[in-house]
Amino acid sequence: QVQLVESGGGSVQAGGSLKLSCVVSGYTASTISMGWFRQVSGKEREGVAFRMWGGATGYADSVKDRFTISKDNAKNTLYLQMNNLSSEDTAMYYCAAGLGGGAWYNPGRWAYWGQGTQVTVSS
Repeated sequence: QVQLVESGGGSVQAGGSLKLSCVVSGYTASTISMGWFRQVSGKEREGVAFRMWGGATGYADSVKDRFTISKDNAKNTLYLQMNNLSSEDTAMYYCAAGLGGGAWYNPGRWAYWGQGTQVTVSS
C-alpha cells in the first residue's frame, strides 16, 4: 500500500518561498513517477510539476522558473521548492505517485494521492 504524506505548507507573503515535502511509504520513491498538483476550492485540480522515475521533470507554464521539483531517494521524499510566490499560487497542494501512462497533468494518470497541504500567499 503506497502512502504519501505532504508537509511544509503555510502562510507566506507575496515574493516569499516555501518548500513542500512528500514522504513516500510502501514503495521505493526512486522507482515510481511522482508529481505535484494544486487545487482551489471549486476549481479543477491542476498539475504543477512532475518527476518521472527515469528522472525527467516538467512544469506548468505558470510556475516554470519559480518552482523546482526534486527527490531525495535516500529519504524516499519528493520536494517542491516554491520561490517568488504570488496570491495566484494559493491552493491546496497534493503529492501524487503512479506508474501509469498518459499526460502528466491529467489527475487520472496518478494512482496514489496524499492528503494535501495548504499554501496561502497574501499580497
